[in-house]
Amino acid sequence: MSQPVAFVTGASTGIGFEAARKLSHEGFTVFAGARRVGMMDPLKASGVNVVPLDVTDEESMSSAVAAVLASHGRIDVLVNNAGYGTFGALEEVELAEGRRQFDVNVFGLARMTQLVLPGMREARRGRIINISSIGGKFYEPLGTWYHATKFAVEGLSDALRLELQPHGIQVAIIEPASTVTEWGSIAAQGLLARSGSGPYRKQAKEMAAVLASTGRPATSTDPGIIADAVVHAATAARPKTRYPVGRGAPAIMMLRRVLPDRLFDMAVKAVLARVAR
Repeated sequence: MSQPVAFVTGASTGIGFEAARKLSHEGFTVFAGARRVGMMDPLKASGVNVVPLDVTDEESMSSAVAAVLASHGRIDVLVNNAGYGTFGALEEVELAEGRRQFDVNVFGLARMTQLVLPGMREARRGRIINISSIGGKFYEPLGTWYHATKFAVEGLSDALRLELQPHGIQVAIIEPASTVTEWGSIAAQGLLARSGSGPYRKQAKEMAAVLASTGRPATSTDPGIIADAVVHAATAARPKTRYPVGRGAPAIMMLRRVLPDRLFDMAVKAVLARVAR
């Protein structure tokens, strides 16, 4: 078989950037898509095919996938990485922003998957790799919209795995802990702008401190380590159904499984208070 073809969304920074780079190194023909095309110049220089992609725009998504199929005839692996997080009290975050977060994190993922599935079904092989989060299994105050989208990605992926199994297509979920990226600081700024001066200000200041701390190497995981899990899911003969990966991820997932809700609530509040000090 000729070189396998992978398409990675949200590839301008962080996990998507590293996943595109590492898949290319593993011998894949890689197409990396993002809105900020200029930030992918280093990928382009290393042989990755860079394409403009907005996962909230139908024309952008359908054109990008059609171009890959026209030039290479197939897409073997889709890595749905595009996503972002808005934090703020549910009462204070505009519904339009909540809808946008679902558009990017859930509906964009679903539409990209719809676009690649006919070719995968015809070939009776393919892999869908969805970047979720440990935030799809646990929760934090003032993160209602973000956690709702990641819980949705988890449910969508689990149902899709069974749905596609008869067609030879595998589905894997990557569940990163916090990574060394700009994500946390951006989310913290947005949180304070929305809820830093109103009735939720005490929680907002604590949670903003936690989010801001997630970009530090001492407390977070290099995106390349998360990308290693993506490569495993793309290349293993029998990939795992889910990959909790990163500093603290397995422990957090284990605690969520064994602790009753109210005890887990107490644990979350205690951790947030400690980090915010």
